[in-house]
Amino acid sequence: MKNILLPFYIIYQYLIAFPLIGLLTVFTAVFTICCYPWRNAEFVHREQQFWSRACYWLMFIPVSVDGIENIQPNQSYVFVSNHQSMYDVWLIYGWLPVVFKWLMKAEIRRIPFVGTACKAAGHIFVDRRGAKAAVESLHDIEKQLSNGVCTVIFPEGTRTLDGEVGRFKRGAFQIAMDLSLPVIPLSLSGCYEVMPKGQLYVRHFPVHMHIGKPIDLKQFKDAEGNPDANAAIEVVRNAVIEGCK
Repeated sequence: MKNILLPFYIIYQYLIAFPLIGLLTVFTAVFTICCYPWRNAEFVHREQQFWSRACYWLMFIPVSVDGIENIQPNQSYVFVSNHQSMYDVWLIYGWLPVVFKWLMKAEIRRIPFVGTACKAAGHIFVDRRGAKAAVESLHDIEKQLSNGVCTVIFPEGTRTLDGEVGRFKRGAFQIAMDLSLPVIPLSLSGCYEVMPKGQLYVRHFPVHMHIGKPIDLKQFKDAEGNPDANAAIEVVRNAVIEGCK
């Protein structure tokens, strides 16, 4: 969008788009809480998908996706994505064609209303206070990830500050190895230009999500034949970076 139109675009955001997104967010949260018994049902996923897509439609941001053919029906995956901005969440939620659960910090559970909605949706809280809590979290993950239900993880842990893909942490890969699930790299581009960390308004910029081919982590072994998460991290991170090009 030309710079001469940017002030009008920002005014539109604050007067129209942001209030509508806020209302849709509240409705989606209430709907999700009420639909707790059917949280993995297709109709619940469709409503959440509509909310996410509306966050793009209201900003007139074009979205493109490729690689959907790499996802096999009824197969559970661990999706690993780069993290460019808050718009990553809506891009993945809106256009990833599977029922999935976010892997999130246990602290989010204590946020009023938000924590309740996330719990009702079945999103997975990871407690890192100790070994026992970590094992319990793993059991929760194992119960959720079956019959095609997947999880999505941002292994960088936080949004990028410069648009580049940061260092990946081990958690996502350890989970995939422990549960013997394939990893699919997600490569997001354009979201950083739309709304980088710290910016309080949206810029008009096309975004793209590339869904990579599944990677079986069983192939990564160290010299003693044990699972090698570090080798898996390098391969998956390179696949995410390559998909962003």
